[in-house]
Amino acid sequence: MSTSSSNSVPIHDAVKCIEWLLGHWKSETSKGQFPTIETFTYQEEAVFSHVGQPMLNFSFNATHPETSKPLHRETGFLRINPGTNQAAYLAAQNFGLVELEEGTVEGTEINLESTTIGRMSFANDPCVTKIKRKFKLTAPDTLEQTVYMATTKTPELKEHLWVQYKR
Repeated sequence: MSTSSSNSVPIHDAVKCIEWLLGHWKSETSKGQFPTIETFTYQEEAVFSHVGQPMLNFSFNATHPETSKPLHRETGFLRINPGTNQAAYLAAQNFGLVELEEGTVEGTEINLESTTIGRMSFANDPCVTKIKRKFKLTAPDTLEQTVYMATTKTPELKEHLWVQYKR
């Protein structure tokens, strides 16, 4: 069994198919957009780790590119159904959204789509109604994430975030 460089616990066999995500990633390029907001850029650090279970732990921490002011935070688990290429992404976000996305792993690409979205009662409108996400390793040290979103104001999925990270 292999281990991550920062963890002496052997990686679970079920997550060896996404072992390429392990580590600390920093954004090199990013863009946020949506029909109802101005286009923006941000900086983000992503960390994928494991504790020997059939899932990876993750955190995403975004900051303002000029002031370093904390922005979006997201943390959760990327779980693999052992013996399959089925993946589940479970996340909690600091603006009051929790989500479950499910999909598949194909080589060095993971495609996910929301099955459940919950929000706190006092979260700002519009409500997020659907999320689609793709992780893709484009080179050994380069990861891309694209997030599509639909809301009560924009009911069709539209690209919302694109970020390229370096390990």
